[in-house]
Amino acid sequence: MAEALAGIRVLEAGGGAALAYAGKLFADFGAEVLKIADHHDPIATAWPRLGEGSALQAWLNTNKRLVEGSVSQLAPSCHVLLDARPRGRESLPRHLVTTRISWFGEQGPYAHFAATDVTCRALAGVFACIGPKEGPPSMLGGMAGEAMGGIAAFIASAAALWGGGGRRMEASIHEANIAIAEYQAAQAVTNPEVEQRRGVNRFAPTSPLGVYRCREGWLGVTIVTPAQWRAFCEMLGLDDLARDPAFAVWPGRLAQAERLETLFAERLAARTAEDWFAEALARRLPFAVVPEMTTLLATPTHRARDAFQRVKLGATEFEGPTLPQRLTRTPPRRYGIAPLGPEPAPPAPLLTGGPSEKLLPLQGLRVLDLSMGWAGPVCTRTLGDLGAEIIKVEAIQYPDWWRGVDPRPAFFEQKLYERDVRFAFQNRNKRGITLDLSRPEGAALLQRLVAHCDAVIENYAREVLPKLGLDYPVLKRSRPDLVMLSMPAFGGQGPWRDARAYGSTLEHASGLPTVSGAADGPPLTNQLAYGDPVGGMNAAAAVLTALLHRKSTGEGQHIDLAQVECMFPLVAPWMIAQSALGDSGPRLGNRHPDQAPHGAFPCAAEGWVAIAVTDDGAWTRLCAVLERADLAGLDLEARRAREDELEALIAAWTGPRDADAVMGVLQANGIAAGAVRWPSELRRDAHLHARGFWQEADRPFLGPHTLPSAPIRMAGGPPLKIVRPAPTLGQDNTEVLSELLGLSSQEIAALEADGIIGTEAIPVSARRPRSDPQALARTVNA
Repeated sequence: MAEALAGIRVLEAGGGAALAYAGKLFADFGAEVLKIADHHDPIATAWPRLGEGSALQAWLNTNKRLVEGSVSQLAPSCHVLLDARPRGRESLPRHLVTTRISWFGEQGPYAHFAATDVTCRALAGVFACIGPKEGPPSMLGGMAGEAMGGIAAFIASAAALWGGGGRRMEASIHEANIAIAEYQAAQAVTNPEVEQRRGVNRFAPTSPLGVYRCREGWLGVTIVTPAQWRAFCEMLGLDDLARDPAFAVWPGRLAQAERLETLFAERLAARTAEDWFAEALARRLPFAVVPEMTTLLATPTHRARDAFQRVKLGATEFEGPTLPQRLTRTPPRRYGIAPLGPEPAPPAPLLTGGPSEKLLPLQGLRVLDLSMGWAGPVCTRTLGDLGAEIIKVEAIQYPDWWRGVDPRPAFFEQKLYERDVRFAFQNRNKRGITLDLSRPEGAALLQRLVAHCDAVIENYAREVLPKLGLDYPVLKRSRPDLVMLSMPAFGGQGPWRDARAYGSTLEHASGLPTVSGAADGPPLTNQLAYGDPVGGMNAAAAVLTALLHRKSTGEGQHIDLAQVECMFPLVAPWMIAQSALGDSGPRLGNRHPDQAPHGAFPCAAEGWVAIAVTDDGAWTRLCAVLERADLAGLDLEARRAREDELEALIAAWTGPRDADAVMGVLQANGIAAGAVRWPSELRRDAHLHARGFWQEADRPFLGPHTLPSAPIRMAGGPPLKIVRPAPTLGQDNTEVLSELLGLSSQEIAALEADGIIGTEAIPVSARRPRSDPQALARTVNA
């Protein structure tokens, strides 16, 4: 079978999971990846371990060659250098795409911080809102943060290749993970209630959102709309609750969460999670079975999609996640061999060429954005930040719901749909048009636009575009080499293809909650909507992979991105442990299988600091800070045996001190530590300020506001510039329709008079009957 990235040669230098995952994205799509042997690679001993070495490292290194040599020797014959070393000083070839991968970027106060996945994410605002109300914040270990950083590095490299090569790029793991906390950072400006730690499996602005025990298994529940609340109550036989106006909207339900959850628990315990999930599918409720790892690996829906890659390490074989970027013509490899030891680098011709003359790598790429909410817009925003022209398509009858959903007249009269900061965050660097796709005229205009676009991104419910006659087989008639990405929750085929899902549903279905939280508590939901930003970044990587394949072969294709599979790499350590060892291990709460002590410790003014003792040397230095030289000789096993005592000792020291002061002292001694930032604190973070991460924008209705930057930039340079704030509804109708389709001002005016296009949203009561009997059911996967 053809492979998307065949013919590309990549060099990996340095260590860490982010680097390795970026390289895996190349290798499993057919690129030749040479990994320079690094005896200090922190993942070489990462849990889970087998006799031949780390099983996690083996999965990350599938289909690569471990080689001897140096960057200066090997880079001249490669197209890409993925570089996670301390800053190298080599003179690199002009043709080479170089992407520097680091915890915090090349400049700024944190640039030289000691870090782990957890301490980096603490500083990114990921943990503050999660866990018991009184604390500590819940901080799951693993490689979730580095997975996001690795995807960002791949996106940077792939974009630079598409743009002609010869670029120096930079990816920050810290900034990649700020995308997880963006929702709270945006909403906290006007709705501070979203930025509170409300207890295990409790979040604003929705309720209930959690994981509940059933007669067998656990059920993940997310309720957002009043209709979903009514359907949930009816499903449980709680009709009185459905009719109670006190619970019609989420604040009333969250205020009575203890009482309501007791009622839910009694009813849910009567049936299995599988039974409840089947009924939820029929009622179109965004629920999921929350599987333990053994169940996840045996799930027929996932196995039918080859969601688990077979990995060979020496004489041992086990399973881990297959890359989720499911290109239908050129899928990722479903079998991987991990290298056992270094070998001489194979001979290869030297490459020539120079830097591209494009200002931004994706300049000249045009993408039609049919997505809404969070996941799809993150994908297109990322492409737009890198220079692609993004044309966002909405309808005056059905605007993007992140503009707000409110049926009251004042919402439309005052144009409150233009004032939501969340929409501004996700839709920068885009043009905006409106088209009523449920009417033949709007659908015909979209097909004409497709002929001028390289890619289409959509996250409608699976059945919507086929009903409108706008699915991939139809649209590729307008452009045969079209790349089109769809983002169904569980994939476009199979019994779950019509399942409704929010970002929380995707996390629930991935099994991540079953490895999270305290051993004596319920499975823990790690984020309000984890699956959305994770799915969006994976979607951008998938589109760029398909575009690189098209660049070399002329072939377009459809991408069936099951968003739940995008969550599987975050659960990879536990999945691999279950497959390789037969046991995913106990839930550890804030503790870590390879590091001790490890956790969140209280500080003054209700602050918290994440501390990770990564090795015996870090422990010796921490003992010096604590003035406890008598404990410095404890090795990992001894520290783990006394973890309660040591955690209490550290907490007594951190308790009266400011979190940033604690972080500063520990970092000065080479100990990984990060203040647990609230999402809104990110706007005042000294490191992000020094890096220019928050950019000023001004937009009608919203006025001056600050927006986050991409986690990618040109190495050593400023952030990728935000050249366009998010568009107002239909802002670019005239410009796009006249420039690309040649429509006259009279034709555009006629379309507006007929409601095909427009610049003002209209309420349901004012919408005219549609000419298409199968009206657009604008239910879109989150």
